[in-house]
This record gives sequence, structure tokens and C-alpha cells, in this order.
Amino acid sequence: MFAVQFERFGPPEVLTLGTAPAPHPGPHQVRVAVRTAAVSPVDLALREGSSPAGRNLTLPHVPGVDAAGVIDETGAEVTDYAVGDEVFGAVDVARLGGASAQYAVLDFWTHKPHGMTWAEAGAAGTGVETATRALDLLGIQDDTVLLVDGAAGGVGSTVVQLAVARGARVIGTARPASHQFLRELGVEPVDYGPGLPARIRPLTAAPVDRALDVAGAGSLGELIELAGTADNVVTLADFDAATYGVRLSTGRLGGQPDGVHGLAPAAALAGQGRFRVPVRATYPAHRAAQAHETAARPPRRGKVVLDMTRTG
Repeated sequence: MFAVQFERFGPPEVLTLGTAPAPHPGPHQVRVAVRTAAVSPVDLALREGSSPAGRNLTLPHVPGVDAAGVIDETGAEVTDYAVGDEVFGAVDVARLGGASAQYAVLDFWTHKPHGMTWAEAGAAGTGVETATRALDLLGIQDDTVLLVDGAAGGVGSTVVQLAVARGARVIGTARPASHQFLRELGVEPVDYGPGLPARIRPLTAAPVDRALDVAGAGSLGELIELAGTADNVVTLADFDAATYGVRLSTGRLGGQPDGVHGLAPAAALAGQGRFRVPVRATYPAHRAAQAHETAARPPRRGKVVLDMTRTG
């Protein structure tokens, strides 16, 4: 099969469109003919060699953890999906890649709704799962006042939409250029950066009930001040969380397809026009280097996606 891959660490130019062995699904997996695959921050870090996880890679490496496509093989224990079904989801993220290829084996997935484009579907998997897990940890429900620090990025924009769908009032931090974007998602925007309490308290008579740190920019102390206690704060990105007594939401994604987390609910919301995955740009597979360059440049608003049906 054809696949985007790199044989050495370095700049985006190390990416090539070559060949790789075709994978086959295990008992609880499906294989898809990939239509689209997202470029995620982990792909950039692994390619350039800046991630400690890269020490465990076998080169050449096929990047990508999120994908959407059409099922062409099912595992022996898969009963609710069939060859020909259109789905989106993610590979086994412990492998750190494999999605940017002609075929990919998905570890968790759900049906793609008609209202979701292939580009959106290819970018949705791990972002939806990550966002749902964090919202569950915080107990976000109707009338919760939620502050999201770093609300305009790929995961942040997913978090805020899913929180709004739960009935929460969402305040999100972002740079001024992204404020209108957040308003379109149903979020009250506020400037990103130090000094959050002074900017947020005038916005609301009600206290902030919960706070979620997506940015990892050293804001945990201020988020605790606003939310009242460390128990009301979760971070996805600050590895000093234990110093503050804050929960760090990590761990392997997935489990049973359509299981306790968020792909199927997010797909239902997308089908109702209540959830969208912002896509910044889409590139054909043979322009993967340009896709990585774009994904690395600010503002990182929306996902960059590879169209794996276009190879030249």
C-alpha cells in the first residue's frame, strides 16, 4: 500500500509518499480504506525528533492517529459494522501512527454522519475522545460555568462545543484574532495569558464552577483561584499538575467502539448540525510536507488534514 512516512527525523521535507506493508485488523478492530487523516501535534513532534516517545519508533514511520474511511475488513468479533460502512475514529494510539496511509486499522470508531465532511471526520477521533474524557472528569452538565484556557485550538474547539451541547455556559481564552471564531461556537471569549482572574470576574456574576487547561501555559494557579479548589480543575497539557493537586487527564484512548466515551454522541450532534470539527486546511497526500508546515504555524485554529485519495 502507499503511505506517508519518514525514514529519519527532521524538517517536514523528510516526509515522502512511499510503500508500506498493509495492516490487517485484530478481532476487535476494523480496517478502512482511508479517505482522510489528520495532522496532529504529536505527528509534528515525532517527525522532528523532539518527542521522547520517538525513541521507541521503528523507522520508516507512518504518522497519523486520526482517520476516516470506508471499512474494507472487519475483525472476527466485530458484529455491528460491515464492509462498506463509512466510519471515523483512531488507530491504537500506543502505536503513535499508521493513519496516513492507503489502509489503516482503527482501534475505536463510529459511523460517519451525512452532515460531517470527510475532512471533518478525519480530524475528529482523538480530539473528541480527549474532550469527552475531560468533561466527564469535571462533571460538566446543564448550567455549569466552565472556563477553558486555550479554547480555539483543535482540542479546545472540540471541548467547548461538547460542553455547550451539555448545557454549560462556556468562557474560553484565546488571542483576540480568535474571539469571533469562539463566539460562533457559542463561547464567551476572553484574552489569553496571565491575569485571568482580573479579566474574567467582570464577565460573570456567577462563580466559575469548573476550569479546564488545554494550553499548558502555566495557568493552573489562576484557574484554581477562579474555580475555588484544585478538585474543580483538570489539565490536558500541564505536567506540573501534581504540584497543584490538579488532575492530569491522560491515558489510553478508546476501548469498545461506541462505548462510554464520545465518538457516537459527537457524531449524533454533528448530524443535528450542533457540532463541527474546524478544519484549517486540506492537502493531498503527496503534499504532506506542506501540511506539516501549515500545522506548525500559528494561529493553530482548526485541524490540518491529508486527503489520502489524492496521491499525485
